[in-house]
Amino acid sequence: QVQLVESGGGLVQPGGSLRLSCAASGFTFSTYGMRWHRQAPGKERELVAAISPAGSITNYADSVKGRFTISTDNAKNTVFLQMGSLKPEDTAVYYCNAQIRGRDYWGQGTQVTVSS
Repeated sequence: QVQLVESGGGLVQPGGSLRLSCAASGFTFSTYGMRWHRQAPGKERELVAAISPAGSITNYADSVKGRFTISTDNAKNTVFLQMGSLKPEDTAVYYCNAQIRGRDYWGQGTQVTVSS
């Protein structure tokens, strides 16, 4: 079965960096695009970044452009989200997402807290 397991969240000071990882299994990772979403307390879940199956096309929310980078390692079936210049408003639970044969799959999420 499809499994997505996020890791790498934590507490970081404003201006700092974190790298999130999402280990995928149960499907042919290299043939599907991957996404990172986030959900802050009291807010709706929002798309942060997406990457095409070949990794050649990436898209970002305006709020993170120039600060976040999405990438994949097909040998390890893993998608990453490198986050830099973090701001308090980046505080949220970050979720990995895959859409496979019309169905959405989600990881359990990893908490990112940006605070001094």
